[in-house]
Amino acid sequence: MKCHRLAAWIAAVLIALLPMAHAAAPADDAKVSAPAPPAGAGQDVGTQKEVVENPYGLEALWKGGDFVSRGTLIILVIMSMGSWYIMFVKVYEQSKLFRQARSIQSDFWKAASLQEGVQKLKAGTAFRYIAESGLNASTHHEGKLLEQIDLNTWVTMSIQRAVDNVSSRLQDGLAFLATVGSTAPFVGLFGTVWGIYHALTAIGIAGQASIDKVAGPVGEALIMTAFGLAVAVPAVLGYNWLVRRNKSALELLRNFGADLHMVLMSGGNVRRPAAAAAAAR
Repeated sequence: MKCHRLAAWIAAVLIALLPMAHAAAPADDAKVSAPAPPAGAGQDVGTQKEVVENPYGLEALWKGGDFVSRGTLIILVIMSMGSWYIMFVKVYEQSKLFRQARSIQSDFWKAASLQEGVQKLKAGTAFRYIAESGLNASTHHEGKLLEQIDLNTWVTMSIQRAVDNVSSRLQDGLAFLATVGSTAPFVGLFGTVWGIYHALTAIGIAGQASIDKVAGPVGEALIMTAFGLAVAVPAVLGYNWLVRRNKSALELLRNFGADLHMVLMSGGNVRRPAAAAAAAR
C-alpha cells in the first residue's frame, strides 16, 4: 500500500515538472540563437570618440551669444590688453630711470663744470631735462618782469617745474589701471546678469527648468564673472606696485633737483654739496 502511494506521488511530481521543462527549452534555444553583441558595444562613449565638442565653452559663448554678451566680452579683452601694455611700458620706463640715477654719480657729479656734466647725460632723459632747466634758469634771468624775482627763487621754481613735469609723465597710464581695477568686476557682473536673464527666458519659453535649457546661459554668466575678476585683479596689483615704484623714482628726482639748486647757487661748481663742505674744512 505504501509502495502504491509512493509511486503515485512520484508520478504527480513528474507530471507537474513536465510543463516547466517545455517552457525552459525555448529560452535555452533563444540563448543559443541570440547574436553576439558587436565589438566595443560595452565600451564607454567617451572612449569611442576622443574629441567631444563642448557646447558650453568659449567658442559656444561667442557663437551663441547676442551682441550684448559679445560686446561685454570685447570690452573686457580691451581692458585686459590695455592694462598689461601699460604695466610693461611703465616698468620699462621706471627701470630706465633707475639706471640713469645710478649713472648720475659717475657721470654728472664728477664733471669739471656744469655744462660738461649736462653734456655727459644722455639726451632725452629726465635728469638731463632737469639739469638743462636749472642751467637755463640761472643763465637767462633777464627782463623787467623776471628781474623783480631774485635768482634763487627763479632757479628753484624752474627746477621744481621740471621735476613736476617729469612726475606728471611718470603718472601717465596709472589712471587707466585704476579705472580698470574698479570697473572690470562690474562689467563682468553685467555679463552675469545678462546671462541669468537669458536663462530665465529659456526656462519661460520651455515651460520647464530642464538642465539643457539653463546650462548654456548660466555657463555664460559664470564665464563673464570669471573674466571680470581676471581683468581687475592684475590691474589693481599692477597699479599699487607701480605707484610704489613711482614714489622711489620721484624721490631720486627731487634729491637731484635739490643738489643741482645748491650747485647753481654756489656759482656753478659741480661738486656735491657734501663734498664742497668737506673741501672747505
